[in-house]
Amino acid sequence: MRVALAEDSVLLREGLARLLTDAGFEVIARCGDADQLRSHLKADRADVVVLDIRLPPTHTDEGLRAAIELRAAYPEMGVLVLSQYVELGLAMKLLADSADGVGYLLKDRISDVPEFLGAVRRVAAGGSAIDPIIVSTLLSRRRRDDPLERLTPREREVLELMAAGNSNQGIADRLVITLRAVEKYVSSIFGKLGLPATGSESRRVLAVLLFLRG
Repeated sequence: MRVALAEDSVLLREGLARLLTDAGFEVIARCGDADQLRSHLKADRADVVVLDIRLPPTHTDEGLRAAIELRAAYPEMGVLVLSQYVELGLAMKLLADSADGVGYLLKDRISDVPEFLGAVRRVAAGGSAIDPIIVSTLLSRRRRDDPLERLTPREREVLELMAAGNSNQGIADRLVITLRAVEKYVSSIFGKLGLPATGSESRRVLAVLLFLRG
């Protein structure tokens, strides 16, 4: 699996490259800014790009804008954005149209190596990877006549894992329950929240995130 990196911190960039290489990925680009990344990808395509949401020269949203641009130009390529802080507005901007092949993780998540590598693989395969802290932040919001109150504690657990981008099998493995049980929980959740049935894992991630943000 081919990975391109864009991170202006040399230490973090080289650390990510080593981590990914040791896990069997082929790191084809190590870029310090979005322009370098764009230039490299024109000549040599990656399966997935991992980039900081804030890149030179202004360190505002260059990484985000590059991620959105790359998704439009190369829809078959996964894009995983890393952020130092929870920035819901920027995260939802990235996910505005689709959650297919998209990830948004906090940099602290890198220290959980298996989870981080799993997220890279999932995004490269066209799935989603949303940081659990972002999901928890959305879940903690209160609204009048909150429909989330209709969910059982177990359904909330399933909802949180689903919103983070886990497949039904992944949820079953995490909660140590059967796949059939997860399917029943997911069906119940969508029914209670009034969400339409969706086909792919990524479409349901987007549906849930948009519901939680609303």
